Amino acid sequence: MTIQPLSCRVAALALAIITMVATSSCRRKDHTGAREAEPVVVVAPELMTNRLGTLPGAIYQSQALSPIRWQPWTADTLERARDARRLVLCVIAIPQQPAFVNVIKALESDPDHLRALNEEYVPVLVDADAARELGIITSDLCAEINKLLNLPLFVWMTHEANPVAWLPMSSQEVSKTGELFNQSHNMVLQIWRDDPAYVIHNSRKDNDNRRSRIEMRVSNKVISTDPARDLLRALRQLTSLYDPLTRYLDEAGGLLPTSTLELLAAASVHPGLPEDLRETCLITTRELTKDLLDSAMFDPLDGGVFSARAKASWSLPKFTKNCIATARMIFALSEVYRATGDRRVIEQAMRLIAHVEEYFATPDGLFAIGFVVPTPPEAWMWGVEDVRELLGPDDAGWWIQATGMKGLGNLPSEVDPRREFFRANTLSLTQHPAENAVAIGINAEEFNERFESARRILLEARNQRLGRIQRDESPHAQATLRMVSAYAAAFSATGEESCREKAVELLERARATFSDGSQLRMFASTVPPSVGAGRNFLYALAMQAAMDVAAITGDEKWLIWSEDLATTAAELFTGDNLLKECPESAELIQLPITDLVMLFDDSSAGLISMAEGRLAAIERPLVESFSMLATPLPGYAREAPLLHTDLLMAALVRHYRITAVYGQGLSPAMKTAVERLPPRALHRRPARPDENIPAAAVELQFDFDGRKILVTTPAQLVQEILPAASMPPIRSVSEDAAGDSTEDP
Repeated sequence: MTIQPLSCRVAALALAIITMVATSSCRRKDHTGAREAEPVVVVAPELMTNRLGTLPGAIYQSQALSPIRWQPWTADTLERARDARRLVLCVIAIPQQPAFVNVIKALESDPDHLRALNEEYVPVLVDADAARELGIITSDLCAEINKLLNLPLFVWMTHEANPVAWLPMSSQEVSKTGELFNQSHNMVLQIWRDDPAYVIHNSRKDNDNRRSRIEMRVSNKVISTDPARDLLRALRQLTSLYDPLTRYLDEAGGLLPTSTLELLAAASVHPGLPEDLRETCLITTRELTKDLLDSAMFDPLDGGVFSARAKASWSLPKFTKNCIATARMIFALSEVYRATGDRRVIEQAMRLIAHVEEYFATPDGLFAIGFVVPTPPEAWMWGVEDVRELLGPDDAGWWIQATGMKGLGNLPSEVDPRREFFRANTLSLTQHPAENAVAIGINAEEFNERFESARRILLEARNQRLGRIQRDESPHAQATLRMVSAYAAAFSATGEESCREKAVELLERARATFSDGSQLRMFASTVPPSVGAGRNFLYALAMQAAMDVAAITGDEKWLIWSEDLATTAAELFTGDNLLKECPESAELIQLPITDLVMLFDDSSAGLISMAEGRLAAIERPLVESFSMLATPLPGYAREAPLLHTDLLMAALVRHYRITAVYGQGLSPAMKTAVERLPPRALHRRPARPDENIPAAAVELQFDFDGRKILVTTPAQLVQEILPAASMPPIRSVSEDAAGDSTEDP
């Protein structure tokens, strides 16, 4: 917990309860001159009510009925704070981490805290997934005070949007919320009442210093002088982080390593990379995928995937799911299937698609992020006796064995050292259904029927425990665009025509819903720009989704839209020699915020770099000023590959470029083969008249070594692009014959 002290007179108290920020301490003596005459206090009527009810989005709707008089993140709100002579108390949260609800509930349930929030401050709630620059700055603020980033982050700031003090709140310590808030609140309020003019002056000065540090950091970044070779070094570093004996991926944190899987899978079958590196990437891909699929992260009851783990093991998830994490995993598993041919992988990807469609689809044909209020972990876990009672003697035994349950609980001691979950079990499926059928001596068809029956019984029992959960039906731009790419990847990997149709239809709806003229917006309805104008990240996602659909359809209109988005993004987000995250129309906090690191998701830098590489490969380059900012591979990506797998994927696309240039008279089979090539790791474009490529042929251009190969059959195309031993056949999943093996021939 941190406060920036603005007076030496309270230094002793501050040291007892806070960590001091060096740039602010003991500078009261530098403030000279008489205090300005105090202006008249004007408390606008808007500050007397909760004003979130009209805002779309899961975060705002979750607090629309709160007794806290929440205000939106707008210039008008800051002006009202100035007139009321109050500090803004800005609470920054993201819907992917819904535990912030418990922190807020702990405060609003206490009358004293509620009074302080409503009468001493202007409380502002920020969805940092939409106002992404606020999410990015949380990392910088916590780094300034040597604290781990936890959300929600409470930021006391002036009406100029200059931070005064900040407090990361851990959702794991909700019981301490009131105590921590009181310490900060009492200190800040005392200093503000003592001399508000000095607080305003000093916070402005601190933010100027912060701006200088950020600008210096951006300008001093080291760019790789040999990105092609540095990519290979980064891939070797990435694979070395995985230990096949301990089954542990160093530096992975708690989030699903979806981008890592996507990068490793693409690298493992890329003909431009050294053979030994491809083999290492393939082994790591297989082992890491097995760890995840065999773990409790994949829910065998509803077919979904949990978005993060609670401890260092995948055996104990944080029991929350969202559409974005699921869609990213669908894309990653589709690429893993292409690399390994493992049937279990693509079957899980298709289950995830079914899960998304059941739980996250909105009535208007889009997708919500899937925000839900956190539930107790015990409600998701099982005792052996629970299962025996629900399933009976005929099915309980094989279910307990198949899901790894134990009488005393199946969580290892390092995951549950205090035995909080004694006799409790998470569920995981470590065997393929066919293997389970053999183990209990029945045929696969009969086993599948019994498994489905048991699954439905346990799912219904769990739903009763969880109680009524309000469904999130707020269309979410990022979730919708992620699902466009997920459908495209699923079609590419399986050939299922329904996936292609869904990708095209969904992108059409997304474009119609989230476009505001030539610009994008985060929500389906119009809101103030600071709340919902599209940030750089949203444009990058839309460009990727449009190019993914163009790759599987050959429809040029999606490439044209991607170019239009790139042109608009170049106008909105270039300046001061950096890729800005926030457009000027939405900017309230005056800092040069750029998104370079995979903090909660891919970074804007990585996605834009990928888009630039893809467009350049098909002879549709970005605006030069935009391209120059997007193309470099920073040196730190080599040293910390897990945090920059998106940038490394972009480097793979750019520096080991393979382009399929096709004639205009392809046979249906050849056309499908081209459309089912990797959507991102391999480029495709129609031949120009001067290239003299036969109408029914495809020329593969390997830019990294200058080779050009003319192919005329789907089999030859696949053979030249991907290792024949690992590439699944060019046919749809529905056409595959059923078998006991979990791998394709």
